[in-house]
Amino acid sequence: MNFVLDCSIAMAWCFEDEATEFTDSLLEGLAQGSAKVPSIWFLEIANVLAISERRGRSNQAKITQFLRLLGCLPITVDAKTGEKAFTDVLTLARTHKLTSYDAAYLELALREGFALATLDEELKRVANNLGVTIL
Repeated sequence: MNFVLDCSIAMAWCFEDEATEFTDSLLEGLAQGSAKVPSIWFLEIANVLAISERRGRSNQAKITQFLRLLGCLPITVDAKTGEKAFTDVLTLARTHKLTSYDAAYLELALREGFALATLDEELKRVANNLGVTIL
């Protein structure tokens, strides 16, 4: 299965209290498929990890272990995110009142024809309305 992976799903792999059967099944599903992410994904992941460490929710050792896991997964970065930022991504953000970050995931799913894996309810709603398959 190939899908667009958003930050919320990956963070559920990092923090046990956010994991669900659904998020665990997506992680296991990557053994038979791959995920694609917009280039902003790395910045979002890094931001959540930095904040989690600052707030005492995680530590450097746990974060290093999680980053090793991510490095072993078949996750590819979309090279066109930047060039789409001021066009398709901005249009989706304006039209559907999304953040530009969420619109980047949606734009990638629409362009690639991939399903979208997210825990964000508003992003799910908009994606569903636009015909994007939601995992």
